[in-house]
Amino acid sequence: MPWTQILFRMLEVFPQTKTYFSHYADLSVKSSQVRTHGKKIIDAITSAVNHIDDITGTLSSLSTLHANTLRVDPANFKLLSHTILVVLALYFPAEFTPEVHLACDKFLARVSHVLADKYR
Repeated sequence: MPWTQILFRMLEVFPQTKTYFSHYADLSVKSSQVRTHGKKIIDAITSAVNHIDDITGTLSSLSTLHANTLRVDPANFKLLSHTILVVLALYFPAEFTPEVHLACDKFLARVSHVLADKYR
């Protein structure tokens, strides 16, 4: 499941992100908690795609949650975006053309910006 790979890879490649998941008993790729949270991430991104004309409104509650309750360092949104691009390239090498890469990068940069919005 690509969504499990996204969160797992981010936690492995950027170990500083593990601090936000210290309550998870298992951070392995087979962890049900990693799978569940990875699915939440993909669902949020899917929602942003489906509401591309209002990404800010669509992700507003997530931005508030991450800023005010979870207090996630907003730099981690960029790390997650990078990891998503890597996993897309690995799972869909033929489809991940330079043009697709650019479009996904622009979209994920917008998502990262919106998620970091409540920090300002």
